[in-house]
Amino acid sequence: MKVISSARVSDSHSDNRKSKIQNRKRVALFAIVVAFTVCVARVEAQPQTKVPKIGLLRARLTASGTSLDALVRELRAIGYVEGKNIAFESRSAENKLDRLPALGDELVHLKVDVIIAAAMEEALAAKSVTGTIPIVFLGGGDPVARGLVDSLARPGGNITGFTNISPGLAGKRLELLKETIPKLTRVAVLWNPSVSSSTQVWKESQLPARDLGLQLYSMEISRVDKFVSAFNEATKAGSTALVVAGGPLTSSNQKQIAELAIKNRLPSIYPDIRYASAGGLMSYGADRGEPYKRIASMVDKILKGAKPAELPVEQPTKFELVINLKAAKQIGLTIPPNVLVRADRVIK
Repeated sequence: MKVISSARVSDSHSDNRKSKIQNRKRVALFAIVVAFTVCVARVEAQPQTKVPKIGLLRARLTASGTSLDALVRELRAIGYVEGKNIAFESRSAENKLDRLPALGDELVHLKVDVIIAAAMEEALAAKSVTGTIPIVFLGGGDPVARGLVDSLARPGGNITGFTNISPGLAGKRLELLKETIPKLTRVAVLWNPSVSSSTQVWKESQLPARDLGLQLYSMEISRVDKFVSAFNEATKAGSTALVVAGGPLTSSNQKQIAELAIKNRLPSIYPDIRYASAGGLMSYGADRGEPYKRIASMVDKILKGAKPAELPVEQPTKFELVINLKAAKQIGLTIPPNVLVRADRVIK
């Protein structure tokens, strides 16, 4: 009979236990690896949140702030926070309009989701470089006449926006000047023939001027170094008041224009409050805040899938008359009570 020692039996049992423990460890490790791999795969499979990128194209920067500032505020009000769920790329031509197409092309190559055009010229430049990226414009002219959209109600294409119909207000500004100065007969109109919206202001002024018994003097200016001589010539021609058309050139030189008007003792009216704030006598135009609220809403709709072609071009519903009494005092003018009482804002 063969005898097996108890020591050998004990060793065998110990080896079996070690083997079972090692197998359990291997199974546990394998399970952990599998679970980790599945988790990683699920994370990688989840779509990454894309932060929409907005391109802002403008001809100029202004001393009082930028279009981007106002737009950012309005977008923040509806839930968009820069650096969190929206990003901006801004390009300015620094008053060199011929640079706009190249700057627009830069925004296209940056793959922005929407291009905001700060005026009609910028919108045309953006249109020339993309037919697919949505373009939202702010403008003072007629976007249909400029060829930006097919109609206000149904823009078509990749463009929509907000027009402040500034040229159509030319008659109202002449009327306000006449009410302020009842004996007024000759008015100088400062306009830029190289900017279509400015040209339109000049054209839109003709019929109302005749109806009001006013003669218009054309102050055509397309360069900043011509302002002083243009004012001298206007006063020599007998002009006793001034209307200023909007546009990049005048908007970038508001303070100089206001100072020249006061120096030449010309009661003046401008297209928006920025001029009156810079020292101009009066302004009448669309409320400055309204367009940015509307544009922010359009951007929100487009980012959520709306097509620009289906978003009607919007127009202002609020207009404001601003009177600068300090400027009136400087030129020795008393604003009639019937005009002053209609002012939405008075600068003292």
